[in-house]
Amino acid sequence: MSTPQQTRTGATLDVDHSDAAYRAWLKEAVRKVQADANRSADTHLLRFPLPEKWGIDLYLKDESTHPTGSLKHRLARSLFLYGLCNGWIRPDRPVIEASSGSTAVSEAYFAKLIGVPFIAVMPRTTSAEKIRLIEFHGGRCHFVDDSRRMYEESARLAAETGGHYMDQFTYAERATDWRGNNNIAESIFRQLRLERFPEPAWIVATAGTGGTSATLARYVHYMQYDTRVCVADPENSCFFEGWTTGDPDVTCDCGSRIEGIGRPRMEPSFLPGAIDRMMKVPDAASVAAVRALERVIGRKAGGSTGTGLWSALKIVAEMVAEGREGSVVTLLCDPGDRYLDKYYSDAWLAGQGMDIEPYTAAIESLLHTGVWPD
Repeated sequence: MSTPQQTRTGATLDVDHSDAAYRAWLKEAVRKVQADANRSADTHLLRFPLPEKWGIDLYLKDESTHPTGSLKHRLARSLFLYGLCNGWIRPDRPVIEASSGSTAVSEAYFAKLIGVPFIAVMPRTTSAEKIRLIEFHGGRCHFVDDSRRMYEESARLAAETGGHYMDQFTYAERATDWRGNNNIAESIFRQLRLERFPEPAWIVATAGTGGTSATLARYVHYMQYDTRVCVADPENSCFFEGWTTGDPDVTCDCGSRIEGIGRPRMEPSFLPGAIDRMMKVPDAASVAAVRALERVIGRKAGGSTGTGLWSALKIVAEMVAEGREGSVVTLLCDPGDRYLDKYYSDAWLAGQGMDIEPYTAAIESLLHTGVWPD
């Protein structure tokens, strides 16, 4: 393809791709997504009761109260605004996402809101309730047998349909305004303002894309807080190994049993240099923690909440042992009714060969004696 001979002719080259109909559609789509945020009240900060004499407060940021029931509602809103304002999402063309469920539920909601088709590329093992919710919001599920194939299959479908591959694993940390704009970090600190320890010693997050931990860590650094950020990683995930070894190319051969977190590769949105600490949490410990959460505060939550709560309780135990006062915050990522056939099913645990009793005993020991068993 030859280029116009501008220098020889001296002509001004001028190509205008303005499209009034598209810009009108774009303005309305952005308005609808922003209006959804304006209608949605902020999520609650719940207290997990601990003995008063410890001088430690433990909180869970309850992201299950979003309109689509999970932390991923924030991410989906940000990704849609990012894709719309970049000119990537177009009228009548599908949005396609690689997702194990909750992000897809939230993206299906926003796709329906602005009137574009949505396709979720997801593992065949995804919980039946998440599949139902995606379809309830008008999305279509496209299954893969190997979770590692979700990326390439999503890109293939986008090329085939002329749609947009949202790619949460690349764009999660870019789409969110980490300096503020009511992101999850700013919300946590605002809600802690009147508490006795308004600047938490630790915030514990889990990693699916890595976008939430990136937002939390960047905001803490930007605001010059002393808060540290810990990321809890489940079994069959590469974030912990990549972080500890410094190898961004680390991979693993099977998918995470804790839906929504854990990845078979180090995702581009995970920023290892921004966080302070990581823990590798056994899946049985994650399940024991969400069951303990229900016993203590009467709320069922998904497995990813358990992964973060286990790590938060471990940090609380350290603070008790060292005589340190302060607060710790973790996340209630999504509701447990999406996982009744998994994390709340003894038959499922038995089929997985998962024994949660030692981890349940550790939590009970901490809550009753203040001591974390070795």
